[in-house]
Amino acid sequence: MKLSELQRRTAAIVEAVEDQAPNDAIARRLRELGFVRGERVEVMAAGPVSKEPLLVQIGFTRFALRRTEAARVRVSLEGAQAAAGAIA
Repeated sequence: MKLSELQRRTAAIVEAVEDQAPNDAIARRLRELGFVRGERVEVMAAGPVSKEPLLVQIGFTRFALRRTEAARVRVSLEGAQAAAGAIA
């Protein structure tokens, strides 16, 4: 599942950031910002026009991402539920 498809207030775990082209600067920047395998991520809100941008929280930091940027991040719900159970 892509981060851009994740429902609001649903926790997920980052699986990977996919490059759309060789040496993809946006994908590299997302990884530098903390979108790495195993990190918990959540879509907090969506903008009023075309539901863009997405307000995304990873760790304790929030970012505004375009849907095209969020679509590069592959997430898993199963891992998030297991991680949430381990914390609780």
